[in-house]
Amino acid sequence: MEPDLVMKGAESLSPWALFLQADFVVKAVMIGLLLASIWTWSIIISQSRKLTRIGAQTERFEETFWAADDVETLAAKASKSDLPAARVFTAGIEEWRQSLKLKPIDRDGLRARLQTIMSSASAREIEELSDRLNILATVGSVAPFVGLFGTVWGIMRSFTAIAGAQNTSLAVVAPGIAEALFATAIGLFAAIPAVIGYNRLLHRVGRIEGRLNGFADELHTNLSRELDRQPG
Repeated sequence: MEPDLVMKGAESLSPWALFLQADFVVKAVMIGLLLASIWTWSIIISQSRKLTRIGAQTERFEETFWAADDVETLAAKASKSDLPAARVFTAGIEEWRQSLKLKPIDRDGLRARLQTIMSSASAREIEELSDRLNILATVGSVAPFVGLFGTVWGIMRSFTAIAGAQNTSLAVVAPGIAEALFATAIGLFAAIPAVIGYNRLLHRVGRIEGRLNGFADELHTNLSRELDRQPG
């Protein structure tokens, strides 16, 4: 085979050439998958940065909390913070303040309300942190099948071209099959990072959830101990 023909054949099977050769359905599938991949990576990067920041800030907040001598000053600062641990702390302190105004103090009721309030606040924060992870799960599960649809459509088109040309040589078959399989490759290109990103980010959210629940339990224990010192 002449070198020029080999070079021409290689160029016709390049990713850009395969995209240009595809019909509008396969092109739509490829474009959709590429956009999904870009969306996936933007979520992975933004959520990774967000979780890293929250993890570091939570550690500093806990250190500040346990070292604080004036809880009221810390509560005033925490009320202005959007940090999950600060919000859980604020929810617990607000319920504590409101319940101490009631006389006589219902100790068992206050303990139960503190547990409920802080558990609900923690659940809300974790739900907010996990908000965009469902997109990664959807892309990871759907993208391969969308790519497979593009592949099936492209192969059907190739068979139609073969029947019309009445020629089954590799030169006739290869471009159509290649562009069809290229759609599956793009589907996997979008799905694999989405699945890996989802699992990793979910693991990190789980670690923050465990830390947040641990902080809420320790705060509940401290407030419960302080409640025993309250008169009436």
